Amino acid sequence: KLGPPAAKLVAEQLGIPVHQPEKPELPADVDRVVVCAYGLYIPTPLLERSLWLNVHPSLLPRWRGAAPVERAILAGDERTGVTIHETIAALDAGPIAAREAFDVGELDAGQTFARSAEVAARLLADTIESPSFEPQSEEGATYAEKITAPDRELNLDDPLDSWRRVRALSPHIGARGKLHGRRMTIWKARLEDGRFVPEVVQPEGRSQMTYDEFVRGLR
Repeated sequence: KLGPPAAKLVAEQLGIPVHQPEKPELPADVDRVVVCAYGLYIPTPLLERSLWLNVHPSLLPRWRGAAPVERAILAGDERTGVTIHETIAALDAGPIAAREAFDVGELDAGQTFARSAEVAARLLADTIESPSFEPQSEEGATYAEKITAPDRELNLDDPLDSWRRVRALSPHIGARGKLHGRRMTIWKARLEDGRFVPEVVQPEGRSQMTYDEFVRGLR
């Protein structure tokens, strides 16, 4: 179902004007622009006219690209974080103004995004007026490719990877697998004594339910 993004809905509730141009454009008097998860190409003349700051939810140069939170969890990274950097033509490669790490622990993607938003707001408040930059190293650079259909598939013979995959894709995408012969989306799971234990599932054509509810329905 198509609808306005959550950020637009919140902005409208707060009385903040929202513009959705088909291509990037700026008023002549803008000296700072902050972008986050911005998918459009920004022409070089616009980048040169104002200072563009990008909010990126990873510890750059690790996980440049489209899906840094998901890829960090999938890879089993113990820590991730937020980087504020200057937007340049190269993808997520600009000089760094601020960076802060936090533990991933057992967070899922939704919880990681929420933690990243809290950190980003504070970092921006501290840096937006007078940012100072340090070059971003190319050493250790990795790329977070978009999540594709194969990325969603669970290998239930690998409990650790399955647990990470469920967390990485929840609550916005969902990992897919077959349990008791039924295809379904697994939204929440835990790792218990090395075993993968589903907790919240959604069989095809059904609503979300606890795994226990699903099993009881098989009897």
